[in-house]
Amino acid sequence: MPSLSLIVLRTSRIEATLGFYRALGLAFAEEQHGTEPVHYSTALGETVLEVYPAEAGQAPDRKAGGATMIGIKVESVDAVIGAAELLGYKPISAPKDSAWGRRATILDPDGRLIELTEGE
Repeated sequence: MPSLSLIVLRTSRIEATLGFYRALGLAFAEEQHGTEPVHYSTALGETVLEVYPAEAGQAPDRKAGGATMIGIKVESVDAVIGAAELLGYKPISAPKDSAWGRRATILDPDGRLIELTEGE
């Protein structure tokens, strides 16, 4: 059965992007493979999330074709949204209970929609 093994996020705002995802509770290791650029990596279960440097660009509208939403389970949606707000990020949808548990959405520094849910 196929499984997701890698997500690569490209950004021209490495420090802001790392700070945002660290506020979500992710810890990154610096890596470099051969002559590839220095980048940052973390494991989300069996999936590796990498942050690579890139030239400035514009993410597609979050509801348009080509846009991507990433869902991340966290220990406390309220605590994570609070940490992100301290960095200046405002939720698209505030924490609330739903059929899928406590949930909120927020945009990362490059405009990707991130769905946060509480879970084990």
